[in-house]
Amino acid sequence: MSKMVWAVAFLFGMSVCAAMGQGGQSQTQAMPMGGMDMSHGMDHGKALVPAGPLKITFGDKSAEWTPEKLAALPHKTITVFNEHAKANQTYSGVAVMDLLKPLGVPAAPHGKNLELCFVAEGSDGYGAVYAVAEANPDVHDGTVMVADAMDGKALADDGPLKLVATGEKRPARWVRNLVAIKVKAAE
Repeated sequence: MSKMVWAVAFLFGMSVCAAMGQGGQSQTQAMPMGGMDMSHGMDHGKALVPAGPLKITFGDKSAEWTPEKLAALPHKTITVFNEHAKANQTYSGVAVMDLLKPLGVPAAPHGKNLELCFVAEGSDGYGAVYAVAEANPDVHDGTVMVADAMDGKALADDGPLKLVATGEKRPARWVRNLVAIKVKAAE
């Protein structure tokens, strides 16, 4: 990959971090554009932090979801092609918007509400940014969900919870061992 492409990717990542109010400091791992993330989920000699409950925050409101609490909510099922596994996978889980609305995230956003985004983080520090509109069926046809099962079985190595989305060419923004979703306004 050329130095120019790497520079553009780096600057884009820095601007996203700055927009999220992190001052350019990111807790996520970098991933080469167009490539597979070979380190995601690997420990590189360090112990991985085990996945705990999922904590979702929006302003001064928060909610905590264990797999047992999430299992009690209405689930939907999506089938996606995982470019890394070269296979279709069927996930079951709860739409992210169903978890965000009780915290005050608007169900039918307009105006400034379209500037909301969220960072999904795994226990290993890996993270991804989504516009809330990407997860909102009032705005977008895609589905972003917190999955607790794949192909009819509880998640194993990727769980207990995993953020997955339809409409992605590859699963670069899917977050395994999901422990946090932080909703913020882009700046």
